[in-house]
Amino acid sequence: MINKELLNKGRNFLKDTVRLSMDMSQTDQASGVPVPPMQKSVSPAAQIITLVKPRDWDTIEPIELRSAFARRRSRRNFSDKSLTQEELSFLLWATQGVARKFGDNATFRTVPSAGARHSLETYLCVNNVSGLDKGVYRYLPLSHELVLVRPDDDIANKTATAVMGQNFVATAAVVFLWAAIPYRMEWRYGLAAHKVVALDAGHVCQNLYLACEAISSGTCAIAAYDQKAIDNLIGVDGEDEFVIYLAPVGRN
Repeated sequence: MINKELLNKGRNFLKDTVRLSMDMSQTDQASGVPVPPMQKSVSPAAQIITLVKPRDWDTIEPIELRSAFARRRSRRNFSDKSLTQEELSFLLWATQGVARKFGDNATFRTVPSAGARHSLETYLCVNNVSGLDKGVYRYLPLSHELVLVRPDDDIANKTATAVMGQNFVATAAVVFLWAAIPYRMEWRYGLAAHKVVALDAGHVCQNLYLACEAISSGTCAIAAYDQKAIDNLIGVDGEDEFVIYLAPVGRN
């Protein structure tokens, strides 16, 4: 039987954050604490991969918006065909691409985010993308680049294990993983931050669904995983940064 007390706690969390957001006088922003960075730093020794910029895309065909809406599905059957780096560039831009930057404090992107805080970091478990070694990467939205976190020839199987044996994940060309850095939101919204972090993840994943329809590919949102295993897989601490959502992408 469902525990009604726990259910009510969950429901109150969704309702109370609206009230909590009305009083932000105790937040770090209100106290004058400097704004947290919009993007994690990169080691000078890291391997950087330059992605094809949007203005240089040659193979991304326009798609009629109503058609993308109508065709959107959760797809779990992927072929063994690879994605191109240009297609990966498009998917990354569609989900976290920067449209406009405001100094060192804020960006407008291809997805909405509460207060333009954009608390998510995008990681990739690359299995079958032309020209990229298998392994874990992180997207750098401010420069539209990738940084190699670590190479791993067995990344597909390790990802499937971390999502509790959903083996179709191992057949994907690439898996998008979104890790939250809650403080980016907490700095402005305090206790109300955690609701809008979840909302941000929903915006990002829906854009991925629609973008996949433009390149004859598919995706399937996943929220069932072993938290410790998935955090360890991409190398985050599980406290100040942790995975909250992921989606494998592959050819139809």
